[in-house]
Amino acid sequence: MDVKLWSVAGNTQALDGGAMFGNVPRALWSRWLPPDERNRIPLACRAMLARLGDGREVLFETGIGSFFDPILRDRYGVREDRHVLLESLEALGTSHENIDAVVLSHLHFDHAGGLLAPWREGQAPTLLFPRARFVVGAACWERSLSPHPRDRASFIPELNELLTASGRLELVTGAVRDTLGDWVRFEFSEGHTPGLMLSEIGDEGGVAYCADLIPGRPWVHLPVTMGYDRYPERLIDEKRAFLEDKLARGVRLFFTHDHEVALASVGRDDRGRFHATDERATLDGLHIVAPAAAH
Repeated sequence: MDVKLWSVAGNTQALDGGAMFGNVPRALWSRWLPPDERNRIPLACRAMLARLGDGREVLFETGIGSFFDPILRDRYGVREDRHVLLESLEALGTSHENIDAVVLSHLHFDHAGGLLAPWREGQAPTLLFPRARFVVGAACWERSLSPHPRDRASFIPELNELLTASGRLELVTGAVRDTLGDWVRFEFSEGHTPGLMLSEIGDEGGVAYCADLIPGRPWVHLPVTMGYDRYPERLIDEKRAFLEDKLARGVRLFFTHDHEVALASVGRDDRGRFHATDERATLDGLHIVAPAAAH
């Protein structure tokens, strides 16, 4: 199965740098990403489009979108008041109406908010992507139904009901989802949020969608975690195993939140420290040969 991959720009954010870098001192992280006057750093909310040789289109995540009202948009540092992802899909010659499946690593609003139509005063949230199957890990779905007080604000209260009512929700428990096929395989992580689903397209030389296990280049460094991570030490252990595997097989990393770089290879220096290398700002039809997909 031939697969071609594009990075898809979504809405961008500016979030508190201290929250994004957890226990990393400001004196250090501010050298990597200089903050603005409100101590916020720039973040992308990037999606990835896969076009399959059989004509199907699969979108990996949707970014934050523009579902927030103006007050919440300012609170969470969303820079644009329009749905940028929809514009980016149109620039690639498609639209949300053409997408056959949307794969979601988890249901935090900065990864799933783009499923919703832009905010309109007095109107209830409505779901976009009218033909897509919504592919979600079973464990993270359960988490979204019963969140902990620590991460309750990260979920969209209306989204679960909308996804269920669509009749197109698919919950994943294993490495392969039959309706997608073997061209994409899943593994799961618990450190950021229970059941975070990580997607890998192809095998050796393929691409791994890192989601919030590794949001961008600074977080490739093992000790660096986010204040939003539920279990930081567990995340570090998971990240080490993930990076060792991807380095050994030449699998590249796709970053959701890096504001400058969409794709990078994994490197390791003579002290054993991981880092990003061979960086690309965008993906523009990156060709991957993957196992044949099922229908």
